[in-house]
Amino acid sequence: MFILVMKYLYRIYLLCIAAPLVVILTILTTIVIAIGMSIGNGHWFGYYPGKIWAWLILKIMFIPVKVEGRENLHKGESYVFVSNHQGAFDIFLIFGYLNRNFKWMMKWQLRKIPFVGYACERSHQIFVDKRTPSKIKETYTKAREILKEGISLVVFPEGSRSFTGHMGTFKRGAFMLADEIRLPVVPLTINGSFDILPRTNKWPCWHPMSLTIHAPIYPEGSGPEQIKHTMEKSYETIMNSLIPEYQGYVENPDQ
Repeated sequence: MFILVMKYLYRIYLLCIAAPLVVILTILTTIVIAIGMSIGNGHWFGYYPGKIWAWLILKIMFIPVKVEGRENLHKGESYVFVSNHQGAFDIFLIFGYLNRNFKWMMKWQLRKIPFVGYACERSHQIFVDKRTPSKIKETYTKAREILKEGISLVVFPEGSRSFTGHMGTFKRGAFMLADEIRLPVVPLTINGSFDILPRTNKWPCWHPMSLTIHAPIYPEGSGPEQIKHTMEKSYETIMNSLIPEYQGYVENPDQ
C-alpha cells in the first residue's frame, strides 16, 4: 500500500512540478545553445549547456546516479563511446555524468523533436541519415571531422532502445569509424534506465541509475578483423556488467 501511494505521489509531482520545470529548462537551454553557437566557442556551447540540462533534469526527478570507472579515461584523449540503450533516460545519464566533451550520433528523426531537435542541430550533433548513400557518406564525413578536432563521440550501436531491457545486436558503423580514425573504443554500461521508463510506458518511475565506464579498447591492428574484435569485446564487456535480470540476448523487434 505504501509503495502504491508513493508511486502516485511521484506521478503528481512529475505532472505538476517536474514536467513544467523540464519544459522551461529545455527552452532556456535551447536559447543558450542557439545564442552561444552564434557568437562562437562552439565546443563549449555545443556541450556544457546540454550537460547541465541533463544533470538538472535527473536532479529535478530525484533520480540517484552512481558512476564507476572515470579513472579509465585519460585527459586530452578522444574516444568512441559505445553504450547499451535501455531507454530514453540514457541520454540524461550520459550527457549529465560522463564528464567528457562529446557529440552524439543519433537518428535523423530526432531532429523533429521540438526544441531538443533544434538544439542538437545548432550544437552540431551528428544525425545519422540512411535514406540515401550520399547522406550516409555525409554523416560519416562529419563524424570524422569532429573526431579529428579532439572531441569524442557517443553511439548506441544497437540503433534503438530496448523493448525488454536486454541488449540487441550491435551494428558495425561506430566500430568501423573508430578503426578508420585509429581511436580507442570505450564501452559504457547503463543499468536502471529501463526500470525508470520502459519503452512501452508513458509514466516514468523512480529508480536509481548507474553508469560504468570501462577500460578503453585500443586498436591493435586495422581492418575487418580488428573491427570484429572490438565490436565483440565491447558487447561482451557491456553485457557482463548488466544486472543479471537483463543479461542474455533477447530479440529486439525493431532491429
